[in-house]
Amino acid sequence: MSRNDPRLNRKERIRRKLSGTSERPRLTVYKSLKHLVAQVVDDSTGRTLAHASTLSKELKGKLDEGDKKFAAKQVGLLVAEKCKAAKIDKVVFDRNGFPYHGRVAAIADGAREGGLQF
Repeated sequence: MSRNDPRLNRKERIRRKLSGTSERPRLTVYKSLKHLVAQVVDDSTGRTLAHASTLSKELKGKLDEGDKKFAAKQVGLLVAEKCKAAKIDKVVFDRNGFPYHGRVAAIADGAREGGLQF
């Protein structure tokens, strides 16, 4: 049994209940030990509409290596900025099986601060 198996089971359970549409795309979050990725996906067409991560060019030099929550909030703000540029105001939040606290919650808070409605 892998360490990720329980998370993947939670992910499947969550994804059965929600999906992104063109009016309300899905904001999905992935976190590894070092990096965070947030992307906005329209599941009806299967396209990624906006994307931000700790590896994004816009965040180079702004992030401190030690403060992962600050980095998560900056990723949330960046994805919200890109959504505003793509005329997206409302999204459905997909935590991807991760518990909603810490860095995942910080991404959500940053996206809300940036103007996205969940």
